[in-house]
Parts: sequence; C-alpha cells; structure tokens
Amino acid sequence: MIDPGFLDELDRFDTSLKRLSNAPLQGEQQSRDVGEGLTFSDHRRYVAGDDPRLIDWKVYARTEELFIKRYEAERNLTVHVLLDATASMDFGEGETHKFEYGAKLGLGFCHLTSEENNDFRFSLVGDSAERIDTGGSSRGEILRLVDHLNETTPSGDGDVQTALESYADTIHSRSLVLVVTDALFDVDDVAAGLAALARNDVLVAQVLTPEELGPETAGDAVFEDPESDETQRVYFGGSAAQRYDERLQRHIEDVDDRCRSLGVEHELVNTGADFFDTFANLWLGMRVGQERAKR
Repeated sequence: MIDPGFLDELDRFDTSLKRLSNAPLQGEQQSRDVGEGLTFSDHRRYVAGDDPRLIDWKVYARTEELFIKRYEAERNLTVHVLLDATASMDFGEGETHKFEYGAKLGLGFCHLTSEENNDFRFSLVGDSAERIDTGGSSRGEILRLVDHLNETTPSGDGDVQTALESYADTIHSRSLVLVVTDALFDVDDVAAGLAALARNDVLVAQVLTPEELGPETAGDAVFEDPESDETQRVYFGGSAAQRYDERLQRHIEDVDDRCRSLGVEHELVNTGADFFDTFANLWLGMRVGQERAKR
C-alpha cells in the first residue's frame, strides 16, 4: 500500500531540490519564446512579411521608422504521468514492488508540479490509457489518486503502442510526459508509442526490481508468467542465468537506443534503490534535459 505520508517527506526534500535547480518549470515563469502574449518584451525593426498589426505606431510617430512590438508568451506546463498497469508491474516485495514504486514516482511529479502552480494529468496504461485524475491538480486530488492506486491491481498484457498513440492525440500543447513502465513489451511497440509522444518532452522511467536485474535463484526453480499465469520448471544457473542476463541487458539497451533516436530521455530505475534518491535523479535530470533542449 502507498502511504501518503511520503508526500510530507517529499515537501522537506523539495527544499534541497529547489536549491539545485533554476525552477524552469514554474507556472509563473515567462517563456523565452516570443510571440503574441501578455507581457511586452521589446521592439525590433519591421521587415517584409511581419504582421502589420504588431507595428508600434507611436514609435513611428516619433521616429518615422517602422518597429514591431514583441511579447513574451506566458504559459504553464502540463505534466502527464502515464503509469504502466499491466500484470508484469505486479512484481516485487514491499517497497520494491514495481507498480507501487512507479506510482510514487508519478505522484511525486504531480505533487511538485502542483506546488509550482502547474497542471498534471495521471493515467493508467493497459490496452488503452485510462485517465484517473479529475483535473484538480491539487494536494487533495493527489490524495484521491493515492486511494485509487491502492485499490488498483495491475493486470493484462496491455497494448502499449495503441495506448500511447491514442493518448498522444489528447495532448494539445507542449507538455512533459513521464512514462513509468518496466518496458517488458516488444521494443518496436514501445518505440512506436513513444514516437507519437515525442513532440513533447518525454521521460521514460524503466522500473525493474533487484530480483529482475540480478536473480539470486539457483538450481531447480519454477518461473511464473504474471500475464498468463503459466508456469515452467527449469534449472536456473550457469549458462541459463547468463542467457537471462544477456537477454535482459540487450532489451534494456534496445529500449535506451530507441529512446535516444527519438530524443526521449530514458532512465533505468532499480526499485531496490532509495526512493528519494531515485526521484531526485529523475526530477533534476528532467530539468537539465529541458534546459539543454532550449539551447
């Protein structure tokens, strides 16, 4: 179960986070983009093709030269959290449980986003993307989401490509999209879904448990597929363990390569790591990536 008390700890933790960043996502911050907005920026000389409605005629009256007015576009950021709710996410013991660990990461993003006067959206990804927030973008809304997530049991094998593609069609302004998933899908499907989102700033947090990253099982073992409930008894060790490790590492690298080719940030998350250290890495890494993109 997700204890909402972690939000209070996150508030204290956020003080140090703010000292480490420029707060580039604050809702009251003005964009560097210039266009028609609310806040006057400066003048520049009129050139053929400029909108004549932007000509400052008062300046013309004084100088007999044509200048246009430029404005800084003021805009808020919307953070979209897409949390994998397929059966493979229902794995791990206690604090290492993938779905709960991933849910806390998403809730943390929503919480700090709300504190910065920005909006958030929260959806569960399965065969489709099911939006579970009500649009409140407040602490009360986050507590309601905690209750909803505590009542959710990940299930099914999902259709990640269709879910992400359909959700992308609902985003109508440039946003930050946090995708929390173990990415244990066909890599082509993952890439196709992310490609649809890639016109936004996208961060993929690939959550895997310590047991998945380095199984300690040795000898005769029974493996269960959480999506089909099928089981298989095998001898796990030696060459079998090596093949498992090689296949998993290759899959992780394939996901990372596809993300890089799409301009999507990708972070591998070990759910055995300290939650707040992981959160800080994702939150600050996302900010650095956005600042780099501006340049």
